Amino acid sequence: MEKKDQIKQAFGSHLQKLRLTRSLSIRKLAGNSGLEYSQVQRIEQGKVNISLTTIFALAEGLDLDPKDLLDLPKK
Repeated sequence: MEKKDQIKQAFGSHLQKLRLTRSLSIRKLAGNSGLEYSQVQRIEQGKVNISLTTIFALAEGLDLDPKDLLDLPKK
């Protein structure tokens, strides 16, 4: 697996954990973030490379600072 794919997978997994700790469904997070359900789903699956504006939207939807989304667990 390429490094960029590993990063997308790690980000998606981290996003999902943060969402679940707040007891939010993908649909609710999408609504809170102003994103489409399918887009959030693909992000969590590590299938898409997202923009900074999307990171900020997700952070807002989770009521977090954007840096918390980028604080990926070290392996």
